[in-house]
Amino acid sequence: MVNSPCIAVCRLKDDICIGCYRTGHEISIWRDSPDHIKLSILENVKRRQQELQPVQSKEHHSTTL
Repeated sequence: MVNSPCIAVCRLKDDICIGCYRTGHEISIWRDSPDHIKLSILENVKRRQQELQPVQSKEHHSTTL
């Protein structure tokens, strides 16, 4: 069983959840997907998180100045 990366911060920005970094499509298919698909989604999540976290931090910082 593969656990969901959901952290209950559910809001899509450019079709990527700002909480779990899944696309809307990945979220919608998660429940019924076999483990090998979930593991593939988690790899995508890891990559997106590394790519997007610095951008989101900069956006947050610029709005708090």
